[in-house]
Amino acid sequence: MKTIYFLFAFALFASCTQPYGTLSTMEFSELSYPFEVKHAQIRPDINLAYMDEGSGKETIIFIHGLGSYAPAWKKNIESLKSDYRCIAIDLPGYGKSTKVVHSGKMEFYADVVIDLMNTLKLDKVTLAGHSMGGQISILASLKYPERIKSLILVDPAGFESFTEGEKQWFREVMTQDLVKLTPVSAIRPNLVDNFYNLPEDAEFMITDRIALRGAKDFDRYCLTVVRSVHGMVDQPVIDYLEKITQPTLILFGENDNLIPNRFLHAGFTRDIAEIGKSKIQNSTLVMIPECGHFAQFEKPSEVNGAIRDFLK
Repeated sequence: MKTIYFLFAFALFASCTQPYGTLSTMEFSELSYPFEVKHAQIRPDINLAYMDEGSGKETIIFIHGLGSYAPAWKKNIESLKSDYRCIAIDLPGYGKSTKVVHSGKMEFYADVVIDLMNTLKLDKVTLAGHSMGGQISILASLKYPERIKSLILVDPAGFESFTEGEKQWFREVMTQDLVKLTPVSAIRPNLVDNFYNLPEDAEFMITDRIALRGAKDFDRYCLTVVRSVHGMVDQPVIDYLEKITQPTLILFGENDNLIPNRFLHAGFTRDIAEIGKSKIQNSTLVMIPECGHFAQFEKPSEVNGAIRDFLK
């Protein structure tokens, strides 16, 4: 599965080092999730899939990144559910949620989160967003400040500035065919880019992505990914970070290969992280050493510990 920037490396073909050729085609409904999957009909055309574990005074809604899905948070739910209600969602078009054709705008996704909160009768929550999910969380906190108690941003999109020309490059590079026709030989290297050191138990993200290529809704999934990229560049949040009033925890892997975007910008991840820290008034920044873009999965102990300290 992919999160924000590594999708743009789809054209880099590499030798496949795993015996993936024997994988059978799988439908999205057949994906294996670590916890019971529930469904909420939040709109007439949107059935949202989510995992709901644990209990406690605090509720955390976990929002995945680009091309990803709710199981990306399984290591965090496993730990945090002992003290918090943990809800991990599949955004529309992803995972087990409805593959409805939609705009892909960040505001659309923010509204979906609030729709789910209304359906589940949740008044106020903490949002935890990874990569694109971080940008969605930021927008939700700005649009619905009375509903969002605090923010947990894991390697978030939204702290990096792009010129109008660079935004147009994203729009032109990201096409439905680019996503759909990614060869098996490129899928694993694309995922590896998310990590400093790929954990063995991340293998399911690779095999799921390969097996889903023949799913009946795969075309709509690919379209969702493309429109989500357009949504990120069309609705940036960097100029509004100063308006965030909620306490915010910012977590970055020090060795994030995707932020800053290596095709467009030089520099270091810490530079981008510090920009966000300086703009968000009530924020705490935690940099995690020997860790890539997928911090919550690669270094779950460090991430979970920081979340517990933050929520205290």
